[in-house]
Amino acid sequence: MITSRLTLRALFSLDLLKCTVLGIAALLIATGPALAQAAGCPNIIFIFSDDHAYQAISAYGYGLNRTPNIDRIGREGMRFDRCLTTNSLCGPSRACVLTGKYSHLNGFYNNANSRFDGSQTTFPKLMHAAGYQTAMVGKWHLISDPTGFDLWDILPGQGVYYNPQMIRNGVTSKQSGYVTDLITDKSLDWLKHRDPTKPFLLMCQHKAPHRNWQPALKNLHHYDGVAFPEPPTLFDDYAGRGKGEHEQDMMIRSTLTAADLKFTPPGDLTQDQRKVWDAYYDPLNARMKELQLSGDDLTRWKYQRYMHDYLACIDSIDESVGKLLAYLKQTGLDKNTIVVYASDQGFYLGEHGWFDKRWIFEESLRTPLLVRWPGVTRPGSVNRDMVSNLDFAETFLDAAGVSVPAEMQGRSLKPVLAGKTPSTWRQSFYYHYYEHPAEHNVPRQYGVITPRYKLVHFYEPEYAYWELFDLKRDPHEMKSVFGKPAYAKVQQELQTELARLRVELKVPDQDPPETMEK
Repeated sequence: MITSRLTLRALFSLDLLKCTVLGIAALLIATGPALAQAAGCPNIIFIFSDDHAYQAISAYGYGLNRTPNIDRIGREGMRFDRCLTTNSLCGPSRACVLTGKYSHLNGFYNNANSRFDGSQTTFPKLMHAAGYQTAMVGKWHLISDPTGFDLWDILPGQGVYYNPQMIRNGVTSKQSGYVTDLITDKSLDWLKHRDPTKPFLLMCQHKAPHRNWQPALKNLHHYDGVAFPEPPTLFDDYAGRGKGEHEQDMMIRSTLTAADLKFTPPGDLTQDQRKVWDAYYDPLNARMKELQLSGDDLTRWKYQRYMHDYLACIDSIDESVGKLLAYLKQTGLDKNTIVVYASDQGFYLGEHGWFDKRWIFEESLRTPLLVRWPGVTRPGSVNRDMVSNLDFAETFLDAAGVSVPAEMQGRSLKPVLAGKTPSTWRQSFYYHYYEHPAEHNVPRQYGVITPRYKLVHFYEPEYAYWELFDLKRDPHEMKSVFGKPAYAKVQQELQTELARLRVELKVPDQDPPETMEK
């Protein structure tokens, strides 16, 4: 048993005293594992979905669906309306969350060939060393095995919706059921059997609603008869923008496959599951073929099918959130547990005629973020500051009373969550996307975002152009004003700020070779 004050100081940051004034006594008498619990540090549940657009959370007011349990987190805490992602892609976002660093420093640039270096500093490792019990359940998508967790129970690679394989602390086994339900049940099981003397960090990370949007069988009928409103830019022709927007391959009109549209059933269904699936989709598909749709009418049909399946997947996530919140309430853990709901990035729900993400543009740049922190965050708060997934690691460490390493590039949201945003909070934000050539043919880009403007540089030789958007006058980002005399001063200021951010964030002048597809 370690009891000396000197040894404790070596193992744990004195910032643990922040958790409570009782921490002073705890430092003198507690062992490592009991230290943070004795100090009264909060538990943390981080619920992370994949490709969940903020437009598809009813708390954000877009009217597409209802997510009462996710909404509850914001109603009992804070809803963030300007949470931005550093690199709008699954793996890079996850690496950013773990490390509090941009892709060029954490080494995970893209989904094509990056591999996460698990030896680097992550917030779960630091929290585990400070006495937290830690678990990662669900989608990992970083190639290497997780580190810093007492338990990891993850999907291999992208995972599948039905009857997936999962890897539990290195042992692979076949599961029976729907992936969102499985991740939820495994998360609850860990909560019920954890060491109750320790505070905990649970990262519950869902596959849904990632492509190709396969709903749970019980939710297939949820949106029968619903006609989803079309976004005003569904038939965007990309006039006023550059080569990249014209040449991308992420169109609802032409990119969606037979599997996306459910003309080809999933290959992972059991015989009984397949019967239910076919009984639902076969009659709908037959009626669609009888209509012999083409042109814009066919695009509209594809949009409706896409939205039906996408939102039905989200219904299962909302049910999952409800189960976790109910468990916290039943056990009294809700009084000292921070609950965070976020997604790895935003997603297009027909805007500009698109699905997927990747771009610096609003629908993919913005990710939903709702946080409940009892005793710190005023219920029903709404925040418009520019925050980011870059800030998550620092926030969790600060909440746990653990010192934030200087190498991390974000800032703790603790004062923001307390309604006291520092006067020095960021007024500009850097974005960088690397995965090209690759799926969807979205060119590499970096840029700077401010409350009103967005400047983006497409920097590959075959593209090599700039765009500037005035978000106040052009909220849908339909026309670049780069090079327009009226914006000359703004353009110069943004280019100067972009150059400053690249220096401050230590962005290399050229992309490293490992960003290229192999």
